[in-house]
Amino acid sequence: MSHTLIPDTQAPNLELKLLGGREWKLSEQKPSSFTMIIFYRGLHCPVCKNYLTKLNSMMETVNELGFSVVVASMDPLERAEESKKDWGIDNLNVAYGLDEKTARAWGLYISKSINERENKIFCEPGLMWIKPDGKLYLIDIGSMPWARPDLETLLPKAKFAVDNNYPARGTQKQS
Repeated sequence: MSHTLIPDTQAPNLELKLLGGREWKLSEQKPSSFTMIIFYRGLHCPVCKNYLTKLNSMMETVNELGFSVVVASMDPLERAEESKKDWGIDNLNVAYGLDEKTARAWGLYISKSINERENKIFCEPGLMWIKPDGKLYLIDIGSMPWARPDLETLLPKAKFAVDNNYPARGTQKQS
């Protein structure tokens, strides 16, 4: 069962293995605006390739906007390495080996393989912004590969949000 995330509450813990042998911990991020986590389906997904290639090309702007960024999938090391190489996403911190329990803690949908190119199970896409205090700000979770926020439209909104102290929305819990 996936967990329903609520904006302006503490983000779940997240510790990831990065390509290159490093570890990435949400608790250690110190962005000036937001930490952006993009969960992607994996090597088999051409939509993920296009999305992450676009993000890779925008990283100078992303850095200027004060983001800390990581992209993560349930792919094992070898598939994540292949994605980084084949997709040319050298500007991104690419994490691999996201486990199902952690994916569900982040509210992600989980799918089963429908062909041999896919992992047996994998997470569907998600994009999160986390404030420097560790609270969730923006939560976008998809159940299909095609519905994702347009990065060129979305990313400049970080400056507006910070400059105007714009509050997280969708914070009302079900009564």
